[in-house]
Amino acid sequence: MNERLKSMGDWLRRFMPVSTLLCLGAVAFIIFSGDNTVFRSIDYDRQIDSLEQCLAAERDTMLYYQGLNERLASDPELMEQVVREQYGMKRASEDVYLFE
Repeated sequence: MNERLKSMGDWLRRFMPVSTLLCLGAVAFIIFSGDNTVFRSIDYDRQIDSLEQCLAAERDTMLYYQGLNERLASDPELMEQVVREQYGMKRASEDVYLFE
């Protein structure tokens, strides 16, 4: 068994210089360990994409409600329609019936 390990070590020294082994070890360390591994980077990229999609959806909602607020501030008829529908308000001469 010891002879086999010695022959394997001789083969490695002959065909793979020490500098190559050190470089391979450094690359393996970068890929598989530490805080900035390739796997963590891929996971972080997926999380960033997911959060950007959520942010885009929230931005669309915000823009919709900003537009609605601007229309309500500038259009009295729309304001009256919303107040009547949402809050059941009425004029003095009207009767309101709510159906559920």
